[in-house]
Amino acid sequence: MQREDVEFQSEGTTVRGWLYRPDTDGPTPAVVLAGGWCYVRELVMPYYAEAFAAAGIAALVFDYRNLGVSDGEPRQHLDPVAQVRDYQNALSFLERQPGVDAERLGAWGISYSGGHVLILAATDPRVRAIVSQIPVVDGYRNMRRVHGTMGYRRLWDAILEDRRLRFDDQAKRLYLPHATEDPEHELSAWPFPETLRTFAQLQATEAPLYQNLSTMESVDLLLDYDVNYFVPRIYDTPTMMIVAEGDDLTLWDLEIESFNAIPTSKKELVVLPHTSHMTLYSDRDKLGRAAKHATEWFVAQLLTPATHT
Repeated sequence: MQREDVEFQSEGTTVRGWLYRPDTDGPTPAVVLAGGWCYVRELVMPYYAEAFAAAGIAALVFDYRNLGVSDGEPRQHLDPVAQVRDYQNALSFLERQPGVDAERLGAWGISYSGGHVLILAATDPRVRAIVSQIPVVDGYRNMRRVHGTMGYRRLWDAILEDRRLRFDDQAKRLYLPHATEDPEHELSAWPFPETLRTFAQLQATEAPLYQNLSTMESVDLLLDYDVNYFVPRIYDTPTMMIVAEGDDLTLWDLEIESFNAIPTSKKELVVLPHTSHMTLYSDRDKLGRAAKHATEWFVAQLLTPATHT
């Protein structure tokens, strides 16, 4: 396969990524991939992109605006509406690329972006199939549960402080860690020590541009994030959801609830046993199983029968 450095404009901001092309002749299907909370393109996504390309499907991995190698201010700011638009603009970029079949485009997402691709399936008819892995589906219920009563009170105190600070001076804002080793005493967006440890290891080995940091406003926006407004509109888009058994970070019961609300009959739920949210990053065997499911789904939905391998 070949990997190209690419860039495109997303609402006036330059977004950069990698385009993986399979070693096949003729126009090929293509899948767009982006990451979750604070992710950069080196985090896990190349593993999936390479698997898709090896199966004959092109793959575009990109950094959202404000993150990684992409432009945009403020840095480390996660606006889910803007991120979905970055996905849409990535699709617009892909459908213009030579060697890509614009009629066979898909979208893959994990964690926060696992929710984004459900929104895409409901709102962008160019998307012919999606894979949603361990998705965030309801930011309010997610944050309320994982922070607990006292942690949630501290979170709201910080959000209100940030709102007042930005009102007084738009150049000023609060930041908080993605995760922390001591959630009882340090506020973070996702209060899980295993998240801090896993991403620290990935930062040291393969994703040096990752930062354990986001704007406080990012969490404020997360509280209004709910894909359940969109999932009843996924009438005919083939949808695979991959869930980690017992996932208490993005909450597998809420994920399965959202999956059951998808009306299309062209859907499949995969529950990976004996795993967790973070082992889909740290355990290459479990990552490989998820990638196999995702690849087989896209092959079945995007490759014509004549080109199946």
